[in-house]
Amino acid sequence: MDGLSEKFLANPGPGSVGSGLSMPRRQRTLAHSIGCVGVGLHSGHEVALQMHPAPAGAGITFHRNDLGVSFPARFDLVSDTRLCTLLAPEGRPEARVGTVEHVMAALAAAGVTNAVVEVNGPEIPVLDGSSAPFLFLLDCAGLVDQFESASVIEILRPVRVEEGEGFAELLPAAEACFRLEVSIDFTASIIGRQSLALELTSGSFRHELASARTFAMAAEIDALRKAGLARGGSLDNAVVVDGDRVLNPAGLLAPDEFVRHKMLDAVGDLYLAGAPIHGCYRAHRPGHGLNNRLLRALFADRANYAVGFGGLSQAA
Repeated sequence: MDGLSEKFLANPGPGSVGSGLSMPRRQRTLAHSIGCVGVGLHSGHEVALQMHPAPAGAGITFHRNDLGVSFPARFDLVSDTRLCTLLAPEGRPEARVGTVEHVMAALAAAGVTNAVVEVNGPEIPVLDGSSAPFLFLLDCAGLVDQFESASVIEILRPVRVEEGEGFAELLPAAEACFRLEVSIDFTASIIGRQSLALELTSGSFRHELASARTFAMAAEIDALRKAGLARGGSLDNAVVVDGDRVLNPAGLLAPDEFVRHKMLDAVGDLYLAGAPIHGCYRAHRPGHGLNNRLLRALFADRANYAVGFGGLSQAA
């Protein structure tokens, strides 16, 4: 069912969208399998990843080949959101796969609707801490459009969740597109307040977001490692901030790399809806937890959304 569980696609009702949405597209998968080896950001263990083509209607699936367990990339299977988005199949918590957001963002931006993401451990390799290496892998594998039309999710009315000073919301959009507006506010002076607005296309993601790296505060690293997190983190795969300084010798790729990465994370987290979203995502101080709560709130009421056909613009 193109990555959405049947309970969300069944009986779309009078509010469902169809040919009225512009930018229709077909389902898409990889032309060839491709893989890489890297380190898990939180586990610190070496992980081998492979991405494979999948038939139309299969959606995005994660496969733990060391355990022989497969499960869909779906928001209601998110079991942990501490510093990453972690999925686990029902009844098999040991078959978890963490740090899925960067590869999911690349798949979303490339318009891939059907693929198998195979790993031999509990985490996606972090590589350089961004989505750019996953886009490179997809470029090398090649993409093919499939005959069947792709599903999309149209936001029909505002949905909002809040946490402390932060919030995240999905709003209807006048045009068939996915727009993101994100702001952040950190005490570290090198970050401070940053904001960015962007209409998501394959080109805008590639040029504006894909290379933005994950980041951490130097003062928090010891505590994270004692909690079993960030054990694979280094200056090669994360931006490390200490007050008014960036500790990475090469510095930042852009002054607002931090908000760009938060937007990248949101693209990946929201693709766990199972299909592209037509609407506007607006957030202040977002995180993986807020993004997942937002999807749960969206799908909690059938009046919030409609399922139809169309897709993100593939403009370069």
